[in-house]
Amino acid sequence: MDETGWTIIETEFDPARLHHQETVFTLGNGYLGTRGAFEEGYPGHRPATLIHGVFNDAPIVHTELANSPNWLPFVLLVNGERFRMDRGEVLNYERTLDLRRGVLTRQVRWRSPAGHTVDIHIERFASLADPHVLAIRYQVTPLDFDGRIEFRAGINGHVDNDGLVHWDWVDQENEAGLVWLHSRTRHSGIELGQAAGLLIRGSSKVRKQVMDCHNNPTIVADCQVEQGCAITAEKLVTVFTSRDLEPEHQVVDAALSKWGGFFETRSYYEKLRAAHEAAWAEVWDASDVIIEGDDAAQQAVRYNLFQLLIAAPRHDDRVSIPAKTLSGFGYRGHVFWDTDIFIVPFLTFTQPALARNLLSYRYHTLPGARRKAREAGYEGAIFAWESADTGDEVTPRWVPGPQGEELVRIWCGDIEHHITADVAYAIWHYWQATGDDDFMRNYGAEIILDTAVFWGSRAEWNAERDCYEINDVIGPDEYHEHVDNNAFTNRMAQWHLETALEVLAWLRREHPNRAVELEHQLDLTPERLGRWADIISCMLVLHDPESDLIEQFEGFFDLEDVNLADYEPRTQSMHAILGIEGTNQSQVLKQADVLMLLYLLRDHYDHQTLQANWDYYNPRTDHAYGSSLAPSVHATLACELARPEEAYEHFMRAALVDLDDVRGNAADGIHAASAGGLWQALVFGFGGLRLTNAGPVANPRLPSHWTRLQFRIQHKGQWYDFDLVPDRLAAWRAGEAQS
Repeated sequence: MDETGWTIIETEFDPARLHHQETVFTLGNGYLGTRGAFEEGYPGHRPATLIHGVFNDAPIVHTELANSPNWLPFVLLVNGERFRMDRGEVLNYERTLDLRRGVLTRQVRWRSPAGHTVDIHIERFASLADPHVLAIRYQVTPLDFDGRIEFRAGINGHVDNDGLVHWDWVDQENEAGLVWLHSRTRHSGIELGQAAGLLIRGSSKVRKQVMDCHNNPTIVADCQVEQGCAITAEKLVTVFTSRDLEPEHQVVDAALSKWGGFFETRSYYEKLRAAHEAAWAEVWDASDVIIEGDDAAQQAVRYNLFQLLIAAPRHDDRVSIPAKTLSGFGYRGHVFWDTDIFIVPFLTFTQPALARNLLSYRYHTLPGARRKAREAGYEGAIFAWESADTGDEVTPRWVPGPQGEELVRIWCGDIEHHITADVAYAIWHYWQATGDDDFMRNYGAEIILDTAVFWGSRAEWNAERDCYEINDVIGPDEYHEHVDNNAFTNRMAQWHLETALEVLAWLRREHPNRAVELEHQLDLTPERLGRWADIISCMLVLHDPESDLIEQFEGFFDLEDVNLADYEPRTQSMHAILGIEGTNQSQVLKQADVLMLLYLLRDHYDHQTLQANWDYYNPRTDHAYGSSLAPSVHATLACELARPEEAYEHFMRAALVDLDDVRGNAADGIHAASAGGLWQALVFGFGGLRLTNAGPVANPRLPSHWTRLQFRIQHKGQWYDFDLVPDRLAAWRAGEAQS
C-alpha cells in the first residue's frame, strides 16, 4: 500500500519545539482531542485532553474547555531506571502520525544511565469506531540484558488550563484489575468517569499491584524479561461524561460497563484498532483529496483534513468545532465564524451528517443569540462572536496587553455582527448542496428568519442620503474598529434579508403550517417584511461603478496608504508594528474583507469587479502575519483570475501554517479555519468546481507542476468523482461516466 502523503514523521526530537509538536501530533475522534504529549512526560510539557462540550467558568474569557484528567500516563522503568527522553541516551528516535489509520507511533532505542539498552515501540489511538475508547500499546525489547521491566499505567487528575484548575476529585477505586477515577467540574458540575486497565503479553513472570495515589490511580506491572524477547503492555481507557448519559446513569458505571464489554467479547487492543482503522477507511473514502506531482502539498492537505475530521462531532449536535479544534488552549475552545464559513463547506460536500451537526449547534444556541440581541437593544437574534455551550457571548471585553501592561478593550463581541449573516450563509448553502428539507423546515428556517429580524432592527435609515446604513461595526478585517458601512457587513446583511424572504416563500409554498407557526412566533408581520424589502433595495454598499472598486468602509480610501514592502523583512504582524491606532488609521488589512465578500457572493459579481478589487486590496493585506483565514481565500480568488502559480503561494502558506509553524503560534492549537479553507481552495479554486442545474462541473486551474487533482463531493445525495489532469476533465457520478 502506497503510504506517500499519509504520514507525518519526526526523526529528531527538539525540546525547543516541544509545544509545537504536541499540537502537530494531536489525535482525536470527534468526541475528544489529545495533544501529542509523551506518555512518560517531559519537563515543561503541556498535555491536554479536551472533550467537546465540557466547559467550566474561567476569569476574563468567561468559560473554557476544561483540560480533562490525563489518560496518557504510561511510565516504563528499566531495571529500576525511568525511561524519559531527557534521561539516559537516545540512540534512535522516530515519531509517526499515520493519517490514513489515525494512529500515532514512536520508536526509540534508549540506553539507561546504567547502560541497559532497549528498543521501545509505543502506539496509541483514540477510537473513531467507539468515541469512548482510548488505547496505548508499549512493546519493549531488552537488547543487552536480562532483568526487570516495570510499567505504570494510570489516570492523572492533577491537571489544569495554564494554571487554572477546573476539576474536583469525587472518588476513585480499583476493582477487577481496573482503576477508575471520578471527577467533576468545579462550576458547571459536569461529571467525568474514566476507567483504565493494563494487559501484559510476552512474560510469564508478571506481578501486578495498584498504587492508589489520591487523584492518580495507577496500575503497576513488574515483569521479568530476557534479552532479545519483546514484552507488550496494552493500556485501554474508557471515558464518559454526564453529557453523554441520561440523568439516571452514572459516569463510572458507564466506563466500567464498557470495559465489561471488552471482557465479554475479548475485544482488546488488536480488535479495537481494527475497528478504528475500518472507520477511518470509510471516512477517507469520502474525504480524501489526491494531488500528484507535489508530495509536500499532498501530505499537508491530508494532515489538515485529518485535523478537521478528528475535531468534527459525530454523535453530538450541541457542540461545534472550536477555532483551535480540540488541540490546544488557544481561544479557550470557543466557536467563531471560522466553523460556519470555512469548515462547514468541506463537511457539507463530504460528510453532510457532520455538517448538519455543526449547524444544529447554532439552532441549539439560538436562545443565547436572542438574549444577546435583547441585551444590545435589538430584535431577533445576534450570534455571539465567540460562543461556547449556551450561545451567550463569551468574547472577553478586556484582555492584558501584549507585554502584560494596561488592559486592552476587545470590541468584537459587541460590534462584529457579520457572524450572524455568516451562519445564515452556511445554512443556506448546506441546504442548496444537500436538499435537506427536513433540516431547513425544522431548524434552518427559524435561524435564518430570526436573525433577519435582527438585521431589520440593526439597519438605520439615513434620510439625507436616502439609504439604509449599518454603522459602528467591525468587518472581517479586524485591524479596523468602529467603522461605518463596512461593505462586507452591509452586503451580507442585504443578502441575508433577500434569503430570508426566499426561505419564507418556500415555507409558505411547501410547509404552510410551519410558515404560520414561525410567522406568529417571530412576529413576521407584513410591516416587518415590507421593511426588509425596503432595506434590500436601499442598502448602502460603497461600490463605484466607474472603477469597480468597493470601498471597504466609509472613509477607508482616505486612510494612510502604507507600502508593506517598506517593512520587509519582518517577523511580526503589521498590527504589532504599527500598534492599534496605527493600523486603524492605515490601509493595512489583517485579512480579506472586500475580497471575502467577492468570494462568498462570487455568483453576484463579475470578473472585472474581482480584478479591480484584487489589484487594490491584495497588496495591502498582511499575508504573512495577518489572519490565518486569509491565504486560502486569496488562493481561490487567484485561481478565479487565472493565476494558479500565485494561488499556489497563498495555498502553501495555509497548508503549512501548523506543520511548519509558519506564524509561530501553532503551540496554541490547530488553525481550523485555515484547514477548512484549504479544501475550498483545492475544490473551488484549483478544481474550479461550480454547481449548476445539471450538477457539479469543474474547470480546473492547476499549478504547472501538478499532474493530477482528484476529489469526491456529494451533491443532493449523489456522489460525484472528479479526476482532473492538465487539459483534460473526467467526471462521473457514483462510479459511472456522465456526459
